[in-house]
Amino acid sequence: MPTFRPIRISDVITETADARSLVLDAGFGYRPGQYLTVRTPAGARCYSLASAPGVDPAPKVTVKRVPGGQVSNWICDHVRAGDVLDMSEPAGTFTPDSPDDDLLLLAAGSGITPIMGIIKSMRGGSQALIYANRDADSIIFRDELDGLLPVTHWLDSERGVPTADALRELLTAYPDRPAFVCGPEAFVAVAEKALQSAGVPASRIRVERFELEPAGSRTAVAEVELDGRTHVLSWAPGKRLLDVIIDAGLNPPYSCRQGQCGACACRLLSGEVTLVNNEILEEEDFAEGYILACQAVPLTDSVTVTYQ
Repeated sequence: MPTFRPIRISDVITETADARSLVLDAGFGYRPGQYLTVRTPAGARCYSLASAPGVDPAPKVTVKRVPGGQVSNWICDHVRAGDVLDMSEPAGTFTPDSPDDDLLLLAAGSGITPIMGIIKSMRGGSQALIYANRDADSIIFRDELDGLLPVTHWLDSERGVPTADALRELLTAYPDRPAFVCGPEAFVAVAEKALQSAGVPASRIRVERFELEPAGSRTAVAEVELDGRTHVLSWAPGKRLLDVIIDAGLNPPYSCRQGQCGACACRLLSGEVTLVNNEILEEEDFAEGYILACQAVPLTDSVTVTYQ
């Protein structure tokens, strides 16, 4: 499980109307593209470091509001310079192999956060960035990015939602570059398809997926009330609750597996989890204890949920 320690917020930067960066008064070591788990009174959530070690004077995480997201909205509404929050040690493997590589970077929305840290850490080579957003006002780090490298901006308001075919046309010049992809699950799926059809081998595609527990950490226990019975299941590090239940041979309800439909919703009776993605549950749902099994990862050694 993550080990938390109190960290003071030295500054809060307004990036867009919906995004804030928290500058941290902390001296920990980290690699570009890693993330922290931030614990708040509203719950815990993973946020990527937008800074680069050895380049930025202090680490910085960036938080974008998510509709119905208790933690992101609490941070954007309440956190001020001087506040203290519990945060985990840096984690994650979404990092380049060498600071001199030529990279192909694809991001959507707040997915630019770890990629920003990667861009600023690169010493040589060249980077090509495709960055998708709802509209121009939603672009995080716009001025800073434009001063670092050429950016191909994709705005849904002008071009519609990205498709695999449309993205592929932008990628054909870079078949030999390692590709880094970060963003909402729907964008990641489209980007991976576009990259593969453009000739980028799957082995050269890196996708950010939060890992709340580093390798070797403890396995949690999930007690699941389903179909009138209680099942005690071993919950391996890094797995989503829905996968744990299905792998045990059970038949829980689910559909999209992307945090978008709510079909897998269950009620949390004890313990603590965080949701990697949530596009459906709202404040009143969280108040009643509902979580999404397809996106839930544990923050405590034991968790009890019910489908009753």
